[in-house]
Amino acid sequence: LKTYKNMALENLISLTLKSEELEKLSSALKDIQGILKNKTVNLTPEQRGQYGRIANQNKLIVDKAKSYMEQHPNWIPRFLDKEEFDRDYIARQQLETHVQQLENLAQQLVDTKTLLDHDNYTNALSFYRMMRFLAGENEPGAKTVYQDMKVLFNRTNIQSSEDTNNEIEV
Repeated sequence: LKTYKNMALENLISLTLKSEELEKLSSALKDIQGILKNKTVNLTPEQRGQYGRIANQNKLIVDKAKSYMEQHPNWIPRFLDKEEFDRDYIARQQLETHVQQLENLAQQLVDTKTLLDHDNYTNALSFYRMMRFLAGENEPGAKTVYQDMKVLFNRTNIQSSEDTNNEIEV
């Protein structure tokens, strides 16, 4: 057992969230949801593909058109609702900064969770390997645990996880 203990695994991240912090986080997210209720939409994947996202070049076109509409209001087509254009323009600017902040926070949460998942999975594999070893040494109860976990490691799952996640073979 000492050899296993000396082979400590690298812990990529250590994180503890206090219950009050989780409550504040949940409350803040509810506040954001409340502010945005009936002001935002959820597009289907097909709609996202249809409308896409405005690229930087297209933002320049919108900005330039707005500037010229301000300079030459008589050139604006009659069918174009300039007041609605301006409302959309301002709202888009207001949301853009917040979208970037939320995307950054979401990516930080995903990245942190990725490291936590990696740490948990690596430790779970070490535990499984120890159960395999102890089952081979006839440690009481170890064979039952090993057999129960062994079904989770069929060769197909191991191969596909190695291909996609560079996981360690067990």
